[in-house]
Amino acid sequence: MVQMTEKAVGKVREILDSQEPKAAGLRIAVVGGGCSGFSYSMAFENQPNMLDKTYSFGGLKVFVDQASLLYLDGAEVDYVETLEGSGFKFSNPQVKSTCGCGSSFSV
Repeated sequence: MVQMTEKAVGKVREILDSQEPKAAGLRIAVVGGGCSGFSYSMAFENQPNMLDKTYSFGGLKVFVDQASLLYLDGAEVDYVETLEGSGFKFSNPQVKSTCGCGSSFSV
């Protein structure tokens, strides 16, 4: 199961509320690419696909496809703000290594 912190849900809602037309929810996925083999993807979606797993976090719908679920089981999405910048951070117990840039991983 994928988890989202309250801070991450709040930031997604803030962004979602500024969109017109408003999307139905957020898609979280693992895609091939990056220097370590995989990277995370987040995008707004108008509707889930037929085989998606749909999660609800305080009314925010999050869609995850079947293939991504294999890599995201136990992962937590947080929103962090630091001196270097701000953004969404994935904490994934299945990750074996990451690359130097921190945006891709291997399992």
